[in-house]
Amino acid sequence: MNAFAVDRLTGLSAFVRTADLGSFAAAGRVMGVSPSAVGKAVTKLEDQLQVRLIQRTTRKLSLTDEGRIFHERCRRILDDMEDAYESLQRTRAAPRGKIRVSAPVIAHHLLMPLMPDFTERYPEIEFDLDFSDRVVDLIDEGIDVAIRSGPLPDNRFMVRRLPPFRLLLCASPKYLEQHGFPKTIGDLASHRGIGFRFPNSGKLFEQNMQNPEQHLDLNLSHVMTCNSLEAVREAVIRGVGMGCMPDFLARAPLSTKAIVPLLMEDLKVFGQFNLIWPSGRHLSPKVRAFVDFIVEKLFTENE
Repeated sequence: MNAFAVDRLTGLSAFVRTADLGSFAAAGRVMGVSPSAVGKAVTKLEDQLQVRLIQRTTRKLSLTDEGRIFHERCRRILDDMEDAYESLQRTRAAPRGKIRVSAPVIAHHLLMPLMPDFTERYPEIEFDLDFSDRVVDLIDEGIDVAIRSGPLPDNRFMVRRLPPFRLLLCASPKYLEQHGFPKTIGDLASHRGIGFRFPNSGKLFEQNMQNPEQHLDLNLSHVMTCNSLEAVREAVIRGVGMGCMPDFLARAPLSTKAIVPLLMEDLKVFGQFNLIWPSGRHLSPKVRAFVDFIVEKLFTENE
């Protein structure tokens, strides 16, 4: 906004306050300026408009006919501006509105347990959750924020990295009873594996487990390949073979001893999700609330 527009807005405000309250002194008290400053602002506005708005006498101020018409219009404009300002302040104080979130199918295991706490903290935010393994175009599809793994997007997007999660090699007690418990990495060559194929690319997950000094190929022979990690988990639980899965996906069957982790000290690999959203000068309060909450809550136990 240029200096001329600021002057005009100041003049409008001074004029409306004076017309409402009947004096420059009363308007000045409300606006926090001197009566003379209010009078000068109104005079400057009249000069710009080339019309007399207020008739001044030594005893009182009164609106001219043009002033009464102008006052009605300006009062509505300033009321609308005040409503817009208060609405924005309320939005900043209490984030509200709908958030469209895109996440891989597997991420519902992460998000859904957090939703009760989030909705209690921000009751005026509504969610539209899209769980899909396809590559979503955030801008074209109107997505506010996405959870993704893999390569980071281009500079049209902002990124917040989440803490890493661990991938575990697991097997069921039934499978281990039939095929033996591997004691070394070399033992894995004689075992049956459940492979995971990325839904988007069709590529097999490279099950390279990292220890501090080297990358070690599991060298498992796949007896089954799935494009769903939940299917991998189900096959492992049912004793079809060994499979890798994120620790958050393995948590429930591990707690019931339906599966057991293998070679925890020797095999270490970590995955990572990122929060991404279209870049812009200002992050909306609702998206900021969601991003900050997820960073606060997710994978904190792994840190």
